[in-house]
Amino acid sequence: MDFQTFVFFFLSAILIFASLRVITARNPVYAVLHLILAFFTTGGIWALLQAEFLAIAIILVYVGAVMVLFLFVVMMLDVDFVELRQGFLNYLPVGALVGLVMLVELLLVVGAWAIGPGV
Repeated sequence: MDFQTFVFFFLSAILIFASLRVITARNPVYAVLHLILAFFTTGGIWALLQAEFLAIAIILVYVGAVMVLFLFVVMMLDVDFVELRQGFLNYLPVGALVGLVMLVELLLVVGAWAIGPGV
């Protein structure tokens, strides 16, 4: 495995970890900070693919403006998360169904890509 492949897998592992922490973090400030980490690693992957403009654009625009705005809004809000979590089980079947549909679509796309256009 060459160095470029190793860096790609390393950044991809960080990106997957940060993405999972965005949706599993209990504290919204931590979720936003992990989203910033996800955007930085996405920029690193773009730079690795020699798309420097997109790498700089995602870091400047998303991290520099949008995520800072999200962070300030989340820190300024006084949200009662205990009250929000009470109705979680009511929405779980619908969320699981949507997640399953998205997983099937992803597998169909990746399967078609892996098989190739000739089949």
